[in-house]
Amino acid sequence: MRTMPKLTPAPAMPQAEEGDEIDLLELAGSLWRGKWVILATTFLALTIGAWYAYGVAVPKYAATSSLALQLRKEAVVDLESVVSGVSTETSSINTELEVIRSRGLLEKLVTQLDLTRDPEFNGALRPPSAVARLKGLLRGGDEPAPADAAPAPDDAITPEESEMIRTVGAVRNAISATNQRNTYIFNIGATTTDPLKSARIANALAALYIQDQIDVKFQATENAVSWLSERVVELEAELQQKQDLVKERRSSMDVSTVEALEALNQQQRAMGERLAEARLASAREEARLNTLQDLARNGSRAELVAGLDDPALTRLAARLAEGEAGAEDLFADRLALLTQEAENAAARQTQQTAALQASYDRLQTRFDTQSSAVIELQNLERDLNATRTLYETFLTRLKETSVQRGLQQADSRVLSAATPGHYVEPRKSRIMALAMLLGALLGSLVVLARQFLHQGYRTAETLAADTGLAVLGQIPKMPIRRRDQLIDYLNDKPTSPAIEAIRNLRTSVLLSNIDTPPQILLSASSLPGEGKTTQAISLAHNLAGLNKRVLLVEGDIRLRTLSQYFDIPDSRHGLIAAMTGEHDLSDLLLRDSRMDVDILLGEKTSANAADVFSSDRFRNFLEELRHHYDFIVIDTPPVLIVPDARIMSQFADAVVFSVAWDRTAKSQVTEAIRQFHSVNSRVTGLVLSQIDPKGMRRYGHGGKYGAYSSYGAKYYNT
Repeated sequence: MRTMPKLTPAPAMPQAEEGDEIDLLELAGSLWRGKWVILATTFLALTIGAWYAYGVAVPKYAATSSLALQLRKEAVVDLESVVSGVSTETSSINTELEVIRSRGLLEKLVTQLDLTRDPEFNGALRPPSAVARLKGLLRGGDEPAPADAAPAPDDAITPEESEMIRTVGAVRNAISATNQRNTYIFNIGATTTDPLKSARIANALAALYIQDQIDVKFQATENAVSWLSERVVELEAELQQKQDLVKERRSSMDVSTVEALEALNQQQRAMGERLAEARLASAREEARLNTLQDLARNGSRAELVAGLDDPALTRLAARLAEGEAGAEDLFADRLALLTQEAENAAARQTQQTAALQASYDRLQTRFDTQSSAVIELQNLERDLNATRTLYETFLTRLKETSVQRGLQQADSRVLSAATPGHYVEPRKSRIMALAMLLGALLGSLVVLARQFLHQGYRTAETLAADTGLAVLGQIPKMPIRRRDQLIDYLNDKPTSPAIEAIRNLRTSVLLSNIDTPPQILLSASSLPGEGKTTQAISLAHNLAGLNKRVLLVEGDIRLRTLSQYFDIPDSRHGLIAAMTGEHDLSDLLLRDSRMDVDILLGEKTSANAADVFSSDRFRNFLEELRHHYDFIVIDTPPVLIVPDARIMSQFADAVVFSVAWDRTAKSQVTEAIRQFHSVNSRVTGLVLSQIDPKGMRRYGHGGKYGAYSSYGAKYYNT
């Protein structure tokens, strides 16, 4: 067995550096190369814009009516608190602008001008559009709904109300209200399809707005008069009720004034002083009686005489001391008389004091009662006065408000009436410019998206940089329609760019290992249709041109498409029979008269193809072939589909991997090479196949690959 060269790991695929800057020149080049796409989208957008501006869009005319806010200060009476005018603050002015476009005014406008019968504002009167008819057909052939038709009204909305709502909404979209900066001037604008209609709507809305101001003020005055009248009547009844109550209270009182109450208070104080004196006199009499009784019980005769200080008793005491007969009885009688007089005086004084106390209490009770009544009367009189003042105030305001009836004036006046409207839309030049801009932008986005979102390879430099492997050849697309035309093209166009590219590939493959030129060449790819079979046949054909013995082996025994390229019968036996020795190899080899190459076709087998190529028989078979042929080219199945190519690569001297130009995704190439590395097989080099020379020039690579452009025409027979 031939010793395989020591395999070295392929260099790691470089990763894109973070923060790579955008190459503006490359960006500009991409846009320039896609100029025809940009021009096409620009022309298409320009055509659509012209069609819309000149054929679809309906001309609109705008008319404007100007109103001036009047800052009047004079008034017949001062009713600022009842009906106030419009404030000149910014918020109030903005509010008036919204009032102009309010639904209430617009409903009056629609009614006055009978706009519900105008198809411009009532979409139900317009014929259905093409889009509406198409929707109707898609719904199953039903009658298409009219343009701008509102949803079917429910039970709460009548058809007339629904029609009014729809018309008012359309009119509102056609109305504008603005304020001129730093002025008190309003502009009412109307935009319609008729210049006279625009002027009529603007003027009518201005008149309705002014009349609405008068109506609002008149209604406010009427509301004020009505409310004031009701309030005056209520206050009058309340005032009469309170007057009757005060009169009733005053008639039921003994004392109805503060002065009378003060006199009663003076009388009460005098009575109090008399009561105090009586209490003092009663206390003295009680003390004298107590002293007499105490001396009579416990004192001596001398103490008794001295304590009573009575002249008669003193004389009787002297006569008793002289021993006069009968003096003792007279002394006792006199003492008894004095005692009785003291008791009578004390009792009399006590009765007098009690009488004064009763009179004082009655006077105190009367004063308290009359005092509360006077206070209550004062409160009633104050309440009565307040009600009388409020009644007089409201009565005065009612008279003022009644005088104001019919004197209301609007806060605005028409400064200039609207004239027939001027043309405002569609702005054809602007639409055309915008369409051109959008078309160019869309075309640029398409070009850039195709450039930067593309996953395939367009240059050998990018392919080599991403994989870290050498690109052995760049093969243009063969100008054939059927597979059986390939051999004729190889024979008839020996100096065509494609054939020269195959020669360059052959040279690169043979020189890939100078010390030991490869003998078994493996042609592989990621997926079907990437040119590996065409490349294997072309390479075998070119190697045969060196007067070498060449064998082309169909390693894809699953699909077996190699016979479609040659003018040979599809044999029942082939590679499997040759491996097993079931048939002699010379009996299995086929020849196409157009190419000096032995062909060994694949063969259907019940065994698994991967197991077949992993066997020692296949290895020994290849070693035997080395002795009979100078070059053996094996066409393999796609790497990402089945493992056959990876298995056979372990016995090959060179693995040539085909990458379809502008089609094979980078991730597919990366994964296929990784799978070769996973089995310790090294891809010798890559081939950028099926290159479109015009496409290369379109993507800006014609200068780099001039071999396939007009610069190399003198060298090739195309």
